[in-house]
Amino acid sequence: MSNTNERLQKVIAQSGITSRRKAEILIVEGKVKVNNKVVTELGTKVTPEDKIEVDGVPLEKEQSVYYLFYKPRGVISSVKDEKGRKVVTDFFPEVEERIYPIGRLDYDSSGALLLTNDGVFANLVMHPKYGVEKVYVAKVKGIPSKEDLRKLIKGVKDKGEVLKALRFRVLSTDKKKNTSLLELTLREGKNRHVRRMMEQLGYPVIKLKREKYGILTLDGLRVGEFRKLTPKEVNQMRNLASKNVEE
Repeated sequence: MSNTNERLQKVIAQSGITSRRKAEILIVEGKVKVNNKVVTELGTKVTPEDKIEVDGVPLEKEQSVYYLFYKPRGVISSVKDEKGRKVVTDFFPEVEERIYPIGRLDYDSSGALLLTNDGVFANLVMHPKYGVEKVYVAKVKGIPSKEDLRKLIKGVKDKGEVLKALRFRVLSTDKKKNTSLLELTLREGKNRHVRRMMEQLGYPVIKLKREKYGILTLDGLRVGEFRKLTPKEVNQMRNLASKNVEE
């Protein structure tokens, strides 16, 4: 049950009525009730079943929505950008819910990205301990040896972090252009994980695409398009995360 809990201020902010910082102020001022009891502690966690009131007004819970998006290159995995660059939510102008991306796919990369307003689901599929696999196809400079690629399984150190791949596969090589196409499967998703890992091995990434996220693929989508997940897919992703924890 613990993984269904969310911080109270986060739930209030996700409802769209105010920012998280303002929600924290309202909690401290005693203007928030959970199950008819005033709550003033910021660390308080709530479940989807809890009744929340803010300034005497019941919190209306948005219907949970889940989208698979084929992110183009040159788009920020965020809901806003201080530099005015295009963000992923710009592609969802008709979606009324306050959706946000699950994790990140860096600016220069394309591929499968999930967006939702369900914080519990987001944590399940994103957190490393749940180990939902993500499959990337990387075009790299150079032709890595099997010995070098095996280092990905053991882990490559970069800036104090150990970056690993669960599996790898060489899809093709081009000796004339001195490039390779690799398929890399990860269970973690650290910042610029694949790019940093390959850079450390001496094979910088030229192009990167996330082909698969858990059971979800980009089949039927073109760059910049999205679709809703079916209830079955949402359950399959939840079950996949739960299964990985049990294992």
